[in-house]
Amino acid sequence: GAQGTRGAARFGAVMCCCGPCAMYRRSAMLSLLDQYETQLYRGKPSDFGEDRHLTILMLSAGFRTEYVPSAIAATVVPDTIGVYLRQQLRWARSTFRDTLLAFPVLPGLDRYLTLDVIGQNGGPLLLALSVLTGIGQFALTATVPWWTIMVIVSMTLVRCSVAAYRARELRFLGFALHTLVNIFLLIPLKAYALCTLSNSDWLSR
Repeated sequence: GAQGTRGAARFGAVMCCCGPCAMYRRSAMLSLLDQYETQLYRGKPSDFGEDRHLTILMLSAGFRTEYVPSAIAATVVPDTIGVYLRQQLRWARSTFRDTLLAFPVLPGLDRYLTLDVIGQNGGPLLLALSVLTGIGQFALTATVPWWTIMVIVSMTLVRCSVAAYRARELRFLGFALHTLVNIFLLIPLKAYALCTLSNSDWLSR
């Protein structure tokens, strides 16, 4: 989120400069244009997730990627659940692919950024394992996995409370509902994305 982006910007290494919100120095872009235009995955052309891919190329070449809080940008966002899930599927695939591309870059950056990348990828994995453990307990013993539920609820409330406190806005507590979206929609979708990384379809017109 924005907090993670601001944190990474302290080290001049925002890990993903979002497409509609990003500007690049022309000379930097030209120096990487050949690599950018020939993005491949397993030998096949890959043209989604290009914003994250370009960001990693910039960092690999030694450029800084900055966050400008005063910048204003407009974009189109999903307005139906189907469009949202297709967007998230593209993003999940590109995140998995380009996280691997980012690993060689991380040792040259601050240790905070390594921890941030581990947290961004490890957090959803731990949530998925917790959900699978809870389902397994319920299936095998016919008992409700209260400990698993309480841990997920507690972590969600802590995360949302910190966000609400730092933003000074109570509405951030409503972000707790996103945990349900994560569990029932995004975790299965990310599992599917991981199994279909070679698919480069944009899933749109």
